[in-house]
Amino acid sequence: MSGLQRLLDAAAGWTPPELAGEPPHGDMPGDKVCIGEGHIRKANIIFPALVRELKKTNNEKTVVSVFGGSGVGKSETASVLAAYFRAAGIGSYVMSGDNYPHRIPMYNDAERLRIFRTAGLRALVASGQYGGELQKELSALWESGADADPAAAAERSWLKIYQSAGRAALADYLGTPAEQDYEEVNAILAAFRAGEKSVFLKRMGRTEDARWYTAVDFSETDVLLLEWTHGGNEALRGIDVPILLYSTPEETREHRRLRARDGNTDSPFTTMVLEIEQMELERAIPTVKIMVSKSGELLKGAGE
Repeated sequence: MSGLQRLLDAAAGWTPPELAGEPPHGDMPGDKVCIGEGHIRKANIIFPALVRELKKTNNEKTVVSVFGGSGVGKSETASVLAAYFRAAGIGSYVMSGDNYPHRIPMYNDAERLRIFRTAGLRALVASGQYGGELQKELSALWESGADADPAAAAERSWLKIYQSAGRAALADYLGTPAEQDYEEVNAILAAFRAGEKSVFLKRMGRTEDARWYTAVDFSETDVLLLEWTHGGNEALRGIDVPILLYSTPEETREHRRLRARDGNTDSPFTTMVLEIEQMELERAIPTVKIMVSKSGELLKGAGE
């Protein structure tokens, strides 16, 4: 009897094991994984429901997606879940989706801003209002980073036109195949599910020359956990159990600030990005099998 089958058979009587040593974590270079009581509490709630879902799939190789807003604790929660599987004698691996955008973070951030501002500028030109003092005022807003701030548009009708067009263009980019390499991720998931023993996984750092591939041994791995903001996107294929860590943009922004993963976490533009990502997460809710709130309440997945 396999370790996975033993766990499935004993799911009703499962109790959280003590975490010994450093748990497995995602493969994003330089990523900070700081596991706290909140992450353990979420994992304790998720794991029994996850085991029940795995029993329904009846697959030898299973792919679990742990997704949610940026900075909500996907890496940490996935790490604890992987540790629980390993404690039960089940091979697991945490794969970070953040290795699979088309551009490194610095260039992708620049591309996001370029898309927003280009669309906004074009809308202003089309409205017939662009030029003169408006051009100077917009340049000043660019310099201060306030051109995406709704408060700045309260008394500037032209800025509302700019922001509306820019936001729409940004929404057509964020989380789409134009930004994320879903094709490569899908190929990896398919190779894992097909039982390939060794699969090359991508690593992406924060500079252009920090890209490489590492051969990962999947011969003893039964559960692949994909942790990623876009882990619930409709372009992904081969996800057996999608798990949503639900939070508001305000909650995820605060977590990002404490995690200090990126700069300008409180900028108006970052707030807009988080709001658009939240829309992507909301669209995925009907397809998720398990959903947990920021406070650790099981919102979906309690049933057998």
